Amino acid sequence: MSAATAPVRRGSRAALGVLGAAHAGPAVAVTVLAGLLCVAQGLDASRAALVVAAVLAGQLSIGWSNDLVDLPRDLSAGRTDKPMATGEVSVRGVRAACAAAVVVCVLLSMALGTAAGLVHLACVASAWAYNLGFKATVWSWAPYALSFGGLTAVVSLADGELPPWWWPVAAALLGVGAHLLNVLPDLHDDAATGVRGLPHRLGRARIAPVAAVVLVTASLVALVGAAPPTPVTVATAALVLALAAVVVTGPRRVPFLAAVAIALVDATLLVVAR
Repeated sequence: MSAATAPVRRGSRAALGVLGAAHAGPAVAVTVLAGLLCVAQGLDASRAALVVAAVLAGQLSIGWSNDLVDLPRDLSAGRTDKPMATGEVSVRGVRAACAAAVVVCVLLSMALGTAAGLVHLACVASAWAYNLGFKATVWSWAPYALSFGGLTAVVSLADGELPPWWWPVAAALLGVGAHLLNVLPDLHDDAATGVRGLPHRLGRARIAPVAAVVLVTASLVALVGAAPPTPVTVATAALVLALAAVVVTGPRRVPFLAAVAIALVDATLLVVAR
């Protein structure tokens, strides 16, 4: 590597490290979910783009704050998948990125209008509350339910309407299911560092079955609310049940990915049934 290209390589590695600390996978999944909700609501392209940008900024701030708060635990557990814990990226760099994401999130959220903006900021604050302490309590599921359920209201309020009753109900259930599965691979590290949220209290053997029931219930609510044609209902039910089986039997991160897939199936259902 030449002296001229070395700074570029280091900069690229640092950028990838900062991105890795943002929990990019879940952030993108929630942002795509918001985009599908925008399509289901019938928002015009510019309004939808504003919602998606606000949600992405909020999700990035949530991911970065999570790794910042968890850094002492990650160092104690010897986590090799956390960029700050491995020294791949500096704490200062992640703090700066998180602060910038918060500012952008506030500005974009309020550009949606007072009601939609405040609801979105409340959703982001709820997720931050999880990072700052709720994750270690029996109420660890509540921020997920509030943030996912509230996201549907952000989209509809951006259009000057309240969401249909089943949007926040189904989304809240999806959030709870995702929470249960998201911590599954980290149970050992969490236990070693004193984190005991709802999934930890359920125990490894019960997390996936309980999550599968919650996710299937969310899909049932979506099917009842959307009332699509019979062929769509049958196809959706079959796909969700297949993914629920993966939730119960899949290894490591696979159950969480199956939960994300169920959420996207349900969101796509809204678009197809619209």
